[in-house]
Amino acid sequence: MKKIILSAAALFAFAFVNAQEAETPAFGFKQGDVLLEGNLSFGFSKDEDDAGEVKESTFNFNPKAGYFLTEKLALGVEFGVGSEKTEDTPNGGTTAETTTNSFNAGVFARYYFLDLGQRFKTYAEAGVGYGSSKDEEDGQEVSKLTGFNVGIDLGINYFITENFAINFGLTNVLAFNNEKTEFPSGAETKTNSFEGNFNVFNNFFDTAQFGLTWKF
Repeated sequence: MKKIILSAAALFAFAFVNAQEAETPAFGFKQGDVLLEGNLSFGFSKDEDDAGEVKESTFNFNPKAGYFLTEKLALGVEFGVGSEKTEDTPNGGTTAETTTNSFNAGVFARYYFLDLGQRFKTYAEAGVGYGSSKDEEDGQEVSKLTGFNVGIDLGINYFITENFAINFGLTNVLAFNNEKTEFPSGAETKTNSFEGNFNVFNNFFDTAQFGLTWKF
């Protein structure tokens, strides 16, 4: 009788554990999943003093989409738009307006290499992109910048639900940039730069970009 009771208890415990595991959400990705991710930021400020008034506004939107070839590897595309505007109005004077409008597009490969518990998924991402921006003062073009970049970044997804996560992206772990700036006079400057930042985890919240990730 005792053996029967123990066997029944063991069977019940096994069934309970299996039921709990079956109810546990499947955090992470699998082959065939699609991710949509993006960062959106905007701001406005106004400073006033005896000299006059300065208004500043900014807007940036950077979405990306990727398709998982395996449960760890995704390929995708991304683009971004941004604008900055400053209006400087001295007391008794005319408002001077400066604007910067930017655009970028690129492709990326992302590989998930470490799980920090069920909800934290760590990845490395390599990307190639093209970007341009234009500076204007009072409606007149001051300069135009174009260039391309190659970079390797690190990031972490924290899954709140099975299909929704917060993304912490570290930028410029390794980056190469080639840029050209053109001026209305016909003059131009060219810049090549290489950056490596291997100390990112010591100042994580200074370098991270926070965004949202959806899995379909």
